[in-house]
Amino acid sequence: FKAKRPLRIALAIAGSMAVEGPLVRWVADHRKHHKFSDAEGDPHSPWRFGETVPALMKGLWWAHIAWMFDEEQTPQDKYAPDLIKDKAIRTISRQFLLWAGLSLTLPALIGGLVTMSWWGAFTGFFWGSLVRVALLHHVTWSINSICHAVGKRPFKSRDRSGNVWWLAVLSCGESWHNLHHADPTSARHGVERGQVDSSARLIRWFEMLGWAYDVRWPSRSRIDSRRNPDGKGSRRKAEAADAA
Repeated sequence: FKAKRPLRIALAIAGSMAVEGPLVRWVADHRKHHKFSDAEGDPHSPWRFGETVPALMKGLWWAHIAWMFDEEQTPQDKYAPDLIKDKAIRTISRQFLLWAGLSLTLPALIGGLVTMSWWGAFTGFFWGSLVRVALLHHVTWSINSICHAVGKRPFKSRDRSGNVWWLAVLSCGESWHNLHHADPTSARHGVERGQVDSSARLIRWFEMLGWAYDVRWPSRSRIDSRRNPDGKGSRRKAEAADAA
């Protein structure tokens, strides 16, 4: 979807307060991931070291967290030139430490003011800052690691992205990851009955309020055209079908 400028800026700030790195770098890494998903060049594929059990265990650790400490950096001017040209977005990205600091200190400030005590401030910091960010990060990293190693693959994609149902609520629908890679521009990931996708609901509200437009909702025919012919999500069979 496209966001009107106030929403675009608000989402950029909210994303920065997730404490997952500067906005432009995050987007550049994600776009590179989609270009080379689970192939050479992917910044965080769990299949980086091979397909044996030891290699996969090492790869899961790499995809979950270790890749962020790699010296190789995704060239931002190549993968996110549109964001670099946007002055407001570029400024927010450069102010990452400011937004991250606010994200970590506001819960402590609120807890202290509500209870008028240092214990309240500490409790607010512990639960509202440390626990919140730790949970958020591990859910995000699990999309990179778990959702590219296991899960059902009902849709055709040239990688190993899978749907992991038990992460759906915590990841706001991102763990319906197979559809995300089969149809990256879809505004909804959970396209089947009963698949919780709160991100799609939020986008729908933005659209109803007039804050988002050109929303790419998936049609039934579009969804069906991306299904694996055998219905089991076999990567090799899907690739053979594409080649045929």
